[in-house]
Amino acid sequence: MIYCDKFGYHPTVKTLDEYEEIKEGEIFENALVAFIHAEAADEGDIKSVETKMVKNLKWAAKKNVTKSVVLHSFAHLAETKADAGYTKELFDRVEARMKNADYECAQTAFGYFMDLDIQAPGISQARIYKSF
Repeated sequence: MIYCDKFGYHPTVKTLDEYEEIKEGEIFENALVAFIHAEAADEGDIKSVETKMVKNLKWAAKKNVTKSVVLHSFAHLAETKADAGYTKELFDRVEARMKNADYECAQTAFGYFMDLDIQAPGISQARIYKSF
């Protein structure tokens, strides 16, 4: 997770045909951006993974004094990866729970490589790694 003064994305190459066609990107300010990789082992219990993710996102957002969270699929961080359908469902569930808890929550374009613009402060709590 990286707390960003400014985070922007623009979709460039669609990698998963079954997902929504997105031509435009977005820009977020003062947001916690979560670079998320779901592994094959995570597919056993989506509710548990969802709960842990929401808990960690809320903790990191609070630490960085923001109510804005962006979920970004970063599916090439490990040797295994979860099915894209599982990952998208997980993102949708986490986004709904974050919004229900009065956070602004969004997702980057799912199933795309994209150009990223990241401006992050050089403070320790701006970069947090969590594996579960």
